[in-house]
Amino acid sequence: MSMFLIVVVGIGWIFSQVYGDSSFVIIAVIFSLFMNFFSYWFSDKIVLAMSGAHSIKREENLEFYRIVENLCITAGLKMPKLYIINDESPNAFATGRNENHSAVAVTSGLLKILNKNELEGVIAHELSHIGNKDILISTIVVVLVGFVALLSDFFLRAHFFKGRRDDREGGGQAQMIMMFVGIIFAILTPIVAKLIQLAISRKREFLADASGSLLTRYPEGLASALEKISNYSGHLKRVNKATSHLYIASPFGGKQATGFLAKLFMTHPPAEERIAILRGMKM
Repeated sequence: MSMFLIVVVGIGWIFSQVYGDSSFVIIAVIFSLFMNFFSYWFSDKIVLAMSGAHSIKREENLEFYRIVENLCITAGLKMPKLYIINDESPNAFATGRNENHSAVAVTSGLLKILNKNELEGVIAHELSHIGNKDILISTIVVVLVGFVALLSDFFLRAHFFKGRRDDREGGGQAQMIMMFVGIIFAILTPIVAKLIQLAISRKREFLADASGSLLTRYPEGLASALEKISNYSGHLKRVNKATSHLYIASPFGGKQATGFLAKLFMTHPPAEERIAILRGMKM
């Protein structure tokens, strides 16, 4: 969040130099502080709404509730709020700002195709995200990374509109250099933010796989679940690139490329790697 504030203020400062207007810095500071506050308190609600998740009570799905409840007791975690997404594509994610304000969402398709051991493996994985304090990072990055990209796009468009006017009025060499730097910065910022998002996501997935397996003492359950999920060819109906990293597996369905460049921009480690690691674990 501190890095986000620095990046946004940095963008504002560069464009204040480009346009000779200090108001860009003031606006950048105000917006970065507001977005940090907003993303901390409300990002989980935004993610759940974007995903079309609806909360459920104990009696609506007793088996699902009991699995979560038993695993929470084993892990020493507080019971999260439970949500279901009405979608045939099997997937799940955890969100929230801390253990006391956490939620686990699963799709109706996941509940249909997994047996009890497999479902326990998936839930244990998601509870591990809560226990490892991943959920705040993963949820906030949805809002902050998206905002950095939008802000950079705004500045880039502003340059082209103002650049045409400056061409008519004339400008110095220094002004042109600052414009060039501003454009490069605006292009690179969302790319770097995206790479940070992906790197954090992949690392946390491996950690949650290991922690979840230690919780259930049965890695095969999660390995088998990941096999079923990755072999499903369909994709979630209400999914976008901003929230894709939250899910236990890629929500876009189908087999993913495994080349070096493909891996660089993947939100999740290849399912084959995760399954091989899980089946190599000894309990």
